[in-house]
Amino acid sequence: MTDAAAATRTIVVEREFAHPPEKVWRALTRPELVAEWLMAGDVAPTLGHRFAFGADWGHVDCEVVEVEPERTLAYSWDGMGLESTVTWTLTPTAAGTHLRMEQTGFQPDQKLAYHGAKAGWPRFLGALDDLLARID
Repeated sequence: MTDAAAATRTIVVEREFAHPPEKVWRALTRPELVAEWLMAGDVAPTLGHRFAFGADWGHVDCEVVEVEPERTLAYSWDGMGLESTVTWTLTPTAAGTHLRMEQTGFQPDQKLAYHGAKAGWPRFLGALDDLLARID
């Protein structure tokens, strides 16, 4: 491992949802649903698919780098000087789904981005929980 790789930081947020993996997967991969809890963007669970997420503060460019339907979705998350990867891992549980979000690649000098993401992801997952309660 290089010194640079060792110095990068990662954010992990895990949450239990009382919904089956296929429902959580839809909320992670359908643009109209993702726009309700995260940001507007043409996300698709297709390896190599390029898209952008946009918000009032700017946008991030993304490319799907890993897909295992209803199990794993990973995409690059590049914007405003941050080059990172977001990985969603869904694990079925007796009560629904355990969802793990991991964002890797924060450099030591990206404290603002790191702390913003560390505060933001739990809020996004709360909004995802609200969405899952409203949809079929």
